[in-house]
Amino acid sequence: MNFTDALGSAFTAVRANVLRSVLTALGIIIGVAAVIVMVAVGSGAQERIDGYIKGLGSNLLLVWPGSSNVGGVKGGRGTRPSLTEDDALAIQNEVESIEVSAPQVRGPAQTIFGNKNWGTTVVGATPEYEIAHNWPAADGRWFTAAEVRSTAKVVLLGSTVAEQLFEGGNPIGQTVRIKTVPFEVIGVLAAKGESLSGQDQDDIMLMPVTTARNRIVGGRQIKARQVQAMYVKVRSPDEIDDAMADITDLLRQRHKVREGRPDDFSIRNMSQILAARSSSARVMTLLLAAVASISLIVGGIGIMNIMLVSVTERTREIGLRMAIGARRRDILRQFLIEAVTLSLIGGCIGVVLGVGTSIAIAQLGDWPTSISIGSIILAFCFSAAIGVFFGFYPARKAARLDPIEALRYE
Repeated sequence: MNFTDALGSAFTAVRANVLRSVLTALGIIIGVAAVIVMVAVGSGAQERIDGYIKGLGSNLLLVWPGSSNVGGVKGGRGTRPSLTEDDALAIQNEVESIEVSAPQVRGPAQTIFGNKNWGTTVVGATPEYEIAHNWPAADGRWFTAAEVRSTAKVVLLGSTVAEQLFEGGNPIGQTVRIKTVPFEVIGVLAAKGESLSGQDQDDIMLMPVTTARNRIVGGRQIKARQVQAMYVKVRSPDEIDDAMADITDLLRQRHKVREGRPDDFSIRNMSQILAARSSSARVMTLLLAAVASISLIVGGIGIMNIMLVSVTERTREIGLRMAIGARRRDILRQFLIEAVTLSLIGGCIGVVLGVGTSIAIAQLGDWPTSISIGSIILAFCFSAAIGVFFGFYPARKAARLDPIEALRYE
């Protein structure tokens, strides 16, 4: 019996009992589909994190004010106002590895245009904010350093705010009111989408830090030239650690923090935080794929079980084949091909089901998925290997049957 005859015999055996064959391959179908879906979901999450890192800006440090301590009661991070615009300027000018330092203040505000209004977040910043966050204006322009110094009443709108207030119209040159203060719209920011926490990054308005502090989000909490945070962009990833050390030394010196006393500020490496999340997403993807692979093993056990039953049912057939000249290796090859055929049919159905489910999750569940050709090939090859591994024992048992005893079997 050559390979073609064995393959034809395998398909005949599968067609002989279609329902049993489908039920046998069900474990393989579910396993392959599960692997593809889990990898697609995990890869989608990974790409989402990578996109967020790219949109946030690379080599970014976040400098926060320290925490307050009044009567033994410690406040949270940022409750002790210790950072100023002068600190940001000193960091940019005196630390060689720094590209830009962008101070900011922020707070909620209601924005009105005509008969429409929208509650959003106002961020007061400097032109360096555009470079630090890699956030250009999709339409219009950014404000200038001269407008920051003059406390100009100009504003850039996030794409969500622009859509809510102008509903597709052109907002450039229009006047909006923020807490009853009129502002000229000079630009619309490029869309960034949602953050990792699900927050809409485009639901924002940007204006000069001096204007925001004096007219919108200032008051008792924020005094003259104080800022709530600073985003610092380092020129190279290799210089991040040195930059953090240099910034720490500079701010301690400027704030006159005595030796042995804790810092009145904190520095966080945004790239490391996001890289850790990215690594966690990769580990989770592998974990999900490993869990899904268990279904493939269960499917392989089902194939072994049904092939053992098939050997028992076809004992006389095996005896007849041997009686007319079939060798043991021919019987072994025949039953092994049947097991692999069952496994591959299940693998093909599983691939179709997995790809379809991944697409459905992306479209109906509003969750990014990334279908990997590598995961499809891996799952398909694994299903074939499962057929060989779990089909070998039944095939070997069939090949080792005694022809005379097999012919006597009823």
